[in-house]
Amino acid sequence: MGNWEKLGLPTEFDGTVRLFPLPNLVMFPHVIQVLHIFEPRYCEMLSEALESDHLITMAILEPGWETHYELRPRLSKFVCIGRVVSHTPLGDGRHNILLAGVQRARIIEEISDDAPFRKARVELIEDQPMQDPLTEESARVELLRLFRTALPDELAESDSFSDLLSQHIPLGTLTDVIAYAINFPASIKHTLLAEHRVEVRYQLLVEQLALWVQSNKSSGPAQEKTPRALDGLAPPFSAN
Repeated sequence: MGNWEKLGLPTEFDGTVRLFPLPNLVMFPHVIQVLHIFEPRYCEMLSEALESDHLITMAILEPGWETHYELRPRLSKFVCIGRVVSHTPLGDGRHNILLAGVQRARIIEEISDDAPFRKARVELIEDQPMQDPLTEESARVELLRLFRTALPDELAESDSFSDLLSQHIPLGTLTDVIAYAINFPASIKHTLLAEHRVEVRYQLLVEQLALWVQSNKSSGPAQEKTPRALDGLAPPFSAN
């Protein structure tokens, strides 16, 4: 965990966001995503963000986007506002960035202006935490136990996972980190992103983790079983 976790929205935030829609990347608060930006419209989006609030909002395209990607395919309503915490221009019009997830939000309406990329007005969504600290701690322990079973042995015994165990991470944050890390289908990740009630999100995540572990163990070694959000594990670049 780093200082980026303390990032919040600027005080002048008015609910207007720049949208970066992708078909299969669901961003969560409390995680960092590596992105490779090369389409001209999204390079312009990045330039505008870097010149102002450093915010880019990750959205997911609904099924059927392939037939009209260059137009305005439908977006799922729930999104994650992120802040650019690192930017590396590559000298040929492309960029690598690190985007830190900051806040859940829901699209109220898309807005039109002269920009080549999409924008929207959103409402912020705050987590509704569990009321009983003892229940939350019990849920946290159970979630970490189940998460450990989803890891390859070498990662489950690694310093990265030990660090995760030693930190008293709030349950809401932990659900987001694990939901991002495990290679769930995008539809399941979006359901978890959309759920602001921490207790319900925890229950959904436990159910999906149990199914995921059972499926992967019954089918033998998978090509990608390693979660990608622990320290020292860099996620692959996402294309745009």
